[in-house]
Amino acid sequence: MVAEREKTSWLSARELSLVALFAALSGIGGFIRIPIPYVPLTLQTLMVMFSGLILGGRLGALSQLVYILVGLMGVPIFAHGGGPGYVLQPTFGYLLGFICGAYLIGNITERHDPLKRSLLFVALLAGTLAIYVPGVTVLYLNLNFIQQKAVSLSAAIKIGCLVVLPGDLIKIGVVLYLGPLLHQRLQISKADNSH
Repeated sequence: MVAEREKTSWLSARELSLVALFAALSGIGGFIRIPIPYVPLTLQTLMVMFSGLILGGRLGALSQLVYILVGLMGVPIFAHGGGPGYVLQPTFGYLLGFICGAYLIGNITERHDPLKRSLLFVALLAGTLAIYVPGVTVLYLNLNFIQQKAVSLSAAIKIGCLVVLPGDLIKIGVVLYLGPLLHQRLQISKADNSH
């Protein structure tokens, strides 16, 4: 009876737990940071990569949406706090990019078993780009029109992408190393749960 109810609901209890777990991990990742002007280097993008890979596109994106909504409701889980006013922060675009990045990584990888590292690498690069595009765009607009600082687009790309890119490449390396093993184990776990 419970199993039937789980199947008919939009999300199973296991899926809800995993979404909540990765939302929490993204919040924790925001507290582990190297302070760099404007865009701190955090472990959040690592959590985004793993959420897409482990949860798939739909649930990975949902975990990041939950994380953002909880932060906007006032829980101080973003790198610089929380609350509805956070939409005016220069880094808010990266949070929106987390949803896109997790979805893209998950969507590219979820139908491949076994998962080849070459495909995972492409997915991680695409997901990272999906984080940077809204991130740098909002950073540029915020600095120029909200903070009234004259910043060129090339300067915004430098401070919002090139400065943090080496750290994100290291995170991509970590996911490339651990990802295929985790992906394979999860496929086995999903197969076991379906019986």
